[in-house]
Amino acid sequence: MEFGIFNSLFTPHQAYEAEADQWAVEAQRLRNEVTWTKAADRAGFKYTWATEHHFLTEYSHLSSNEGFLGYLAGVTDRIHLGSGIFNITPPVCHPARVAEKVAMLDHLSGGRLIVGVGAGHVPEEYELLTGEFAERGRHTDEAVSALALAFTSEFPTLPGPRFPARGMGVSPRPVRQPRPPIWIGGSSPAAIRRTAAFADGWLPQGTRRRDLPEQIARLRRRRDEVRDGAPIDIGTIVEPIYLADGRSDWKLPGYVIQGGAEEIASSLRELVDMGVNHLQVRFMARSVTEYCDQTAAFGSDVGPLLNG
Repeated sequence: MEFGIFNSLFTPHQAYEAEADQWAVEAQRLRNEVTWTKAADRAGFKYTWATEHHFLTEYSHLSSNEGFLGYLAGVTDRIHLGSGIFNITPPVCHPARVAEKVAMLDHLSGGRLIVGVGAGHVPEEYELLTGEFAERGRHTDEAVSALALAFTSEFPTLPGPRFPARGMGVSPRPVRQPRPPIWIGGSSPAAIRRTAAFADGWLPQGTRRRDLPEQIARLRRRRDEVRDGAPIDIGTIVEPIYLADGRSDWKLPGYVIQGGAEEIASSLRELVDMGVNHLQVRFMARSVTEYCDQTAAFGSDVGPLLNG
C-alpha cells in the first residue's frame, strides 16, 4: 500500500481568510503546498500530485504544475511528483512537446515523475486553447498513446491524425525506464476504458466508495481484454482525514474520517479490500502547522498499520 498527498484539494481555512486579494491568496497557497510537500517527504509519503489549469474560471483553480513540480524536485529528496492531472495539456499541446517538458522534470527529480493525464472538464479553457471540447476524449486517446511512444522512442513515428510526427527527436530522454508511469484520471466509462488501454495507474475522481468495487471490476475486465491482464495500480482520493486521539474540540463534518490511528487505518482498509493500492490522502487543519502535524502523524502512526 502506497499513500500520497494531493496538493490543491485542500488549503487550510485561515490561509484564505487572511487575504482578500486573489493573487496574494494564490501565492500563499503555493507557499503552503511547498511546506506540506516537504513534510510529506519527511513522513515517507510516496508522492504528491499537483493540479494543472491554465486559466482561472469560476470553478477551477489557477495553477500550472510544470514549474511548480520542477521547484519541488529541488526541495525534496524522495517523494515522487505527479502531474495530477494534465487535464488540458496533452489534448491541446503536441505530445512530443509534452514529452520533452515532462522528461525534463523526470531528470530534475532523478526519475521521480508520474505523468497524470485526463480529458479535461472546463469547456471555456479547452475551447480557448484548441476548440472542439466535445472531441476531447478522442484527442486524449491519441495524445496519451503518442506520449507513451515519445517516451520510449527518441524519434517516434506518430500517425496522427491530430498529432502526426516523423523524424523529430524528443530530448532529453526520461530517467525512468522504460518510461515514467502514466496514470489516467476520471471516473467516467471513457476514462476507465482509456486507463485499461493505455495507462499504468487509475485515479478516479468524484467516486463514492460504494461505486468503487464495480468500477474496479469493470477496469480489470477491460484490462484483461485489451492488455492481457497487465498489472495496473489503482488509486482513490480519500475523504478528508483528521487524526486525533480522544475527543477533538473541532466540530467537523460527518464525512471527515476522524479518530486515532487504528480508527483511521480501519476505515482505509475497506478501500484496500476493494482492490485499491494507492491512497491519495488529505487532512483537515486550521493552519499550515496543523496540516504538517497531521501529515507527520499519518506517516508515523497510520502508514505502518496499513502495511503491517
